[in-house]
Formats: sequence, structure tokens, C-alpha cells
Amino acid sequence: ILLSGRGSNFEALADSIAAGRIPDARIALVISNREGAPGLERAAARKIPARVIPSKGLERDAYDRQVVAALQEARVDLVCLAGFMRLLSPYFVQQFHGRILNIHPSLLPSFPGLEAQRQALEYGVKFSGCTVHFVDENLDAGPIVAQAIVPIEPADTPDTLAARILAEEHRV
Repeated sequence: ILLSGRGSNFEALADSIAAGRIPDARIALVISNREGAPGLERAAARKIPARVIPSKGLERDAYDRQVVAALQEARVDLVCLAGFMRLLSPYFVQQFHGRILNIHPSLLPSFPGLEAQRQALEYGVKFSGCTVHFVDENLDAGPIVAQAIVPIEPADTPDTLAARILAEEHRV
């Protein structure tokens, strides 16, 4: 699992594995690009191997080669992006082609990229949600695995909408 922040999607995955909802799975390694990411502490509390590979100051390809090496060393079969706030290089995608999952806080293909909740509110859509998809070389593209719909309330802000979408991200 690759993460950059608090690790709530990581915890949802770990809980689903522990409960048997994702059979025959184990988390081999958690990697964060940010020192002090709370998700690393959450992994350590569960006794799941976790490490920081700092991305600051590194070009995307150079960073991704370090992460790929760590994932290959851990014999990872599937990579889950759980709040990992970096674009993957073509090299990374090629190394794990068809074996990278991402969760995004919109109903893709609508509102890819950053600030999807703000984009949805500004556009005036009546529904938003989240999408689990396989990662390809394009931003927030690739075959869709699952989606969950979240109605937009008249008083929603990007933060209130994000909180309701996050609950669905944890479920799917």
C-alpha cells in the first residue's frame, strides 16, 4: 500500500483483510513518500512493515525506481494506492501493469486530479462519489472496478462532501 497521509483507506483495507472480506490477502508493505505520515504509525500499530521513501527533491522516475525496488524486494503482487499523492511514472506502471489499484474521490471519468470535490461542486452536479480503478499511464484513468454514489447536498462544502465520500471509499 502506498500512502501519503493519514492512512484511513489503508486501515479500511487492513480491516477488510482481517475480517476476511478480502480473502487470501495480506499487506506485505506500506510505503509513504512523506516522513511523519500518520498512516505509517497506523501500520506500525498493526505490526505491518512500513517505511518512508522520501520523494522531496527527486524526479518522478528516480523516485519510482526506488519504490519499485522496495515493492519487488517485498514480493508484492498488487499495489494499492491509498491516498498516495504522486503521479506514477510510465516505468512504475509498466513494472506492475494491471496490478495497481487506485481510489479516487469522484465518479470517474468525471473530475480527475486534485480537488475533485471542489470541481464537482463548482460544476453543479447532483451526485459525486468515489471510484476504484486499475491504474494506467493516464491520470485517474484505467478500467473501473467499483464505484459508489454520494448525493450532493445543497449546503455541501468541499470538506463536507469529502467526508461523506471518504466513508464510501472505506466501504468499497
